[in-house]
Amino acid sequence: MRVPHEHDLTAGLGPSTGQRAQWQTLSLLLVEDDRADAMLVEELIADAAVDIQVVWARSMAHAERELSAARPDCVLLDLNLPDASGIDALDRIANRDATVPVVVLTGLNDEYFGATAVAAGAQDYLVKGRVDPEMLRRAMLYAIERKRAELIAADLHATQLRARENALLERGLLPSPLLLDSPGVDIVARYRPSREDALLCGDFYDVVQTADRVVHVLIGDVAGHGPNEAALGAALRIAFRALTLAGVHGGELMRQLDRVLRAERTGEGIFATVLSLAIPPQPAGSADGAHIQVIRAGHPGMLLHGGGTVHWLEPPAGPALGLNLGNWCQHEVELPVDHGLLLLTDGLFEGYSGHRRERLGEHGLLSLARSHAGLSGPAFVDALIDGAQQRAQSLGGLTDDIAVLRVERTPA
Repeated sequence: MRVPHEHDLTAGLGPSTGQRAQWQTLSLLLVEDDRADAMLVEELIADAAVDIQVVWARSMAHAERELSAARPDCVLLDLNLPDASGIDALDRIANRDATVPVVVLTGLNDEYFGATAVAAGAQDYLVKGRVDPEMLRRAMLYAIERKRAELIAADLHATQLRARENALLERGLLPSPLLLDSPGVDIVARYRPSREDALLCGDFYDVVQTADRVVHVLIGDVAGHGPNEAALGAALRIAFRALTLAGVHGGELMRQLDRVLRAERTGEGIFATVLSLAIPPQPAGSADGAHIQVIRAGHPGMLLHGGGTVHWLEPPAGPALGLNLGNWCQHEVELPVDHGLLLLTDGLFEGYSGHRRERLGEHGLLSLARSHAGLSGPAFVDALIDGAQQRAQSLGGLTDDIAVLRVERTPA
């Protein structure tokens, strides 16, 4: 029997019978200070039905150097080393590489420490003098698979935690209208990201009422459908709220939102379309309509819904945000009493309609809306979305983000 070399104890040893099991070659770091015990391990490996390449480390310091150089498939660790013993030895291996499986070796009188080591993180333990080749092979393979399962479970748990944290963060960024008591408006909002399991998307909206009881409404759409677009949409919505409460309105509001977009976007080609409204309060007992201030920055028009009719309104538009072409002007539209304005993003009408590959489009959406014109605000909004979804169902349904917001004045 040859004496083990301190660095490379055994290379590629297989079963002495010549019948080799169908396992890939494993690498083992044997951490054992006693040469006789190391030779016994070599004999066990030589008789085991698996190829094992062994590196022998006679101290913990030596083992730490080996772990820094390469990760073995398994560590066979003596718990009584000159420079480390007991759980401290196990901890030092874990501190060097927490992903490597460890099987500990104990003496006949120290079996209790083996069980303690397993409780502390080792995958298994073996008692010197009671180990045969099959036991060693099984212990190594079990340790490797158990550690792999532990790492997968830990990674899955971390992924689930991140998903929950992301969901909480996204939920906190979702819009919630900021209105005074008795605000004088009814709001119906629907929001549907296209990404599976997402709460936020590049479409966004907000409603803010200032101290003069004017209700400021924004709806927008960042080009794209990923998390970067969702983050940019949230940034624009928050900026709109802050600027509105600070008294910034009209064209200046658009210019500031344009600055925010250009500062926050991840690429030069990213832009956003937006539409904003400023809705004055309706005095109690008044039967008059209102003149609504509208600014469009490349965004689709809106639906005027009420009195059993629906009309498409499309005030003059300025350029989308982010194109460095900023010049946005306010325009007025009439909002009759008992009518609502329905703002939307293009995901509602860019889906297919029927079995032919034709888009629903704005005209198709208007026709669909008119077929539900007699419904009240919430029912009208839901029927419009459901109708667009049903028309696109045969070709995969609606695949774009959707934001829909209906605003109707009521007596304050």
